[in-house]
Amino acid sequence: MSPHNLKLIVVVGILFISIGIFLPSSIYQMITAQSEPSHWTTGAPIPTPRSEVAGAVLNNKIYIVGGFDSSGRSTSIVEVYDPVTAKWATAPSLPQVLDHTAAASYNGKLYVIGGGYLDRNTLSDKLYIFDPNTNNWTEGANLPTARGALTAYFINGILYVTGGVDSQKTLSSTLAYDPVVDQWTEKTSMPTAREHLTSAVVDDKLYVIGGRTNGMDFNVNANEMYDPITNKWNIMKPMPSGRGGLSSAAIVSNSSIYVFGGEQPTGTFNNNERFDTISNTWTSEENMPTARHGLAAVAIDNNIYVIGGGPEPGGSRTDVNEIFHIAAVG
Repeated sequence: MSPHNLKLIVVVGILFISIGIFLPSSIYQMITAQSEPSHWTTGAPIPTPRSEVAGAVLNNKIYIVGGFDSSGRSTSIVEVYDPVTAKWATAPSLPQVLDHTAAASYNGKLYVIGGGYLDRNTLSDKLYIFDPNTNNWTEGANLPTARGALTAYFINGILYVTGGVDSQKTLSSTLAYDPVVDQWTEKTSMPTAREHLTSAVVDDKLYVIGGRTNGMDFNVNANEMYDPITNKWNIMKPMPSGRGGLSSAAIVSNSSIYVFGGEQPTGTFNNNERFDTISNTWTSEENMPTARHGLAAVAIDNNIYVIGGGPEPGGSRTDVNEIFHIAAVG
């Protein structure tokens, strides 16, 4: 929409209101969306406060999976948030307790991959698949090796899993899972091995951002982009702040990735930094109201729901559900 047309709509709206005529809701929403800057609001808190969770959108609802609960123990709980009603429900629990896992959705199903971090001898190599139509979990082919503190995303029907830790080291590996044939394949490794990292997809490219190389003393600002067609990685503009234990979500309307939170030995981050994938530039956005790490961030339309996490480094947790509303792109 051109600035001239937007100005005309706003002027007409003000005139209607000033003479006591109410605007149709659709026009009112258009004026609000076009005129209101990006901002935060608060959603209904998650019923089970948790950190080191995974999150994904399935059928326009937000699934928050696993993590550490209030007792500090790993949990199998799965809770589902409906942004329309602002209410939470409980889905069938994971087949096992999991923290530091990854989640992604595709073709009406939720995929949960790997998990674990603190005890390297009990890392998960499982791929669990939830079908809301049957309300059941099934298993896909196991990961080639067990791993946790990883990240995962679907691109064109293929699940890409990057980074994390195995029983011996921090990983740079990239794995691809084809749900049609139920098979994993090895792809070109990331330039930077890291764990507690985050990823998002824009224009069928996978951007893997931040993380750490060996514990929270070694946060990195790496930003690397994977092209599944060429099976090659490109080094992009580094994130302004080195952060691990962070989360991110992509907004299609402005081709941008928003990166939230993280931890370091002295505290947690409330950073909200936006990466423009077209211009390869970073800008700082309004900070999260609640600093935290081990959180989930998922986008529906132009809203990003940032849920759970730990307000203190290490073992802490919160029920926070904060929503970042992205200003409409003209």
